[in-house]
Amino acid sequence: MELIFAMLLVLNNLFTSSPEGDNNKPLLPSWKAIPGIAAATQPDAPPAADPSIFVKTDPQPDAPIVKGIYVTSHSAGGERMAGLLQLIDDTPLNSMVIDIKDDYGYITYPSDNAEMLELGETRRNIADINALMARLVQHEVYPIARIVVFKDSVLAAKRPELSFVQADGTVWQNGRKESFVNPYRKEVWDYNIAIAKEAARLGFKEIQFDYVRFPEGFENKADSLAFDRSGESRVQIVADFVKYAREQLEPLGIRISVDIFGYAASVPAAEGIGQDFVKLSKHVDVISPMVYPSHYSTGWFKQQTPDKAPYETIKGSMLDTHDKLEPLGHYKPVIRPWIQDFTASWLGKGNYIPYGKQEVEAQIQALQDTGVDEYLLWNAGNRYTPGVKYE
Repeated sequence: MELIFAMLLVLNNLFTSSPEGDNNKPLLPSWKAIPGIAAATQPDAPPAADPSIFVKTDPQPDAPIVKGIYVTSHSAGGERMAGLLQLIDDTPLNSMVIDIKDDYGYITYPSDNAEMLELGETRRNIADINALMARLVQHEVYPIARIVVFKDSVLAAKRPELSFVQADGTVWQNGRKESFVNPYRKEVWDYNIAIAKEAARLGFKEIQFDYVRFPEGFENKADSLAFDRSGESRVQIVADFVKYAREQLEPLGIRISVDIFGYAASVPAAEGIGQDFVKLSKHVDVISPMVYPSHYSTGWFKQQTPDKAPYETIKGSMLDTHDKLEPLGHYKPVIRPWIQDFTASWLGKGNYIPYGKQEVEAQIQALQDTGVDEYLLWNAGNRYTPGVKYE
């Protein structure tokens, strides 16, 4: 059986060779504390590709080594943008990840694209998107469009049949009153890809898909919800979306990246939410694990309090990331993690430290020491620590 499975994987590689960031997320479970979990076999890791058969090509070969910051649509369209551009001008930072479809599901700028407006709603957070793009060019910013995919309260309210419906007929919400839409529905795929295509036409060089997953803990509630589904697993359908998105966007010459939970590199596939680190990485140009030290709990990387050990936590996460992705061979994407530039005070006394220059630099040093050159800084309010040495 193992031999047959290996042969099927090789054939799959031959014929399919085309290729989150909320700092208030709950603390992750102590997977490292579970006996044997760290040594678990990588799920579905394909063999290294034969270079004579396939070599992944970068659609942005002239892209810089990206060192970027997260920028909300309110910042991008408001007064704060001047200061953020000054930060880019004055430091080795060279990129911005800008919300184009936000965490609520709103398209963040006015658009007359009928395909998008059929399912979506626009806001004027960025009142003049073309002026913004011209400004980014002027400051030599490598522009990345962030599109939140399956967390979409707007679409869920507008089209409940594309979401998850409870027994009383209402759309399911999580504890933060947020709704998700159904990754099994191709209408949802095409809607988000339409937004990505417009972002590419506007001048964004990369599309970063976030919340490419089912809701957290979905495996505990799926049976009580009504939603369309096929025979494919949650892991497979999410991977299918990413593969489809790449095929649709490849002719536009833009990079595809995906945000993923950082712990996904250290454990077998997260079946509940449908994320498999290897399956997703195979079909993207860039993978961005969210490895904020505050998101790991006691026991991870031998740390009693990971938030207090930014260097050790980032180093451990990157070593696991390399181990997870090495079997991909030529399919291996650029590793560009999200790192922490915020203080996780909600963890409670004794469980966090204030993050500033020293803590941000410790994370960057850990990346350098593990052979990772690219990174993105997350601060939900876009207030980044001054004086950091970014190289």
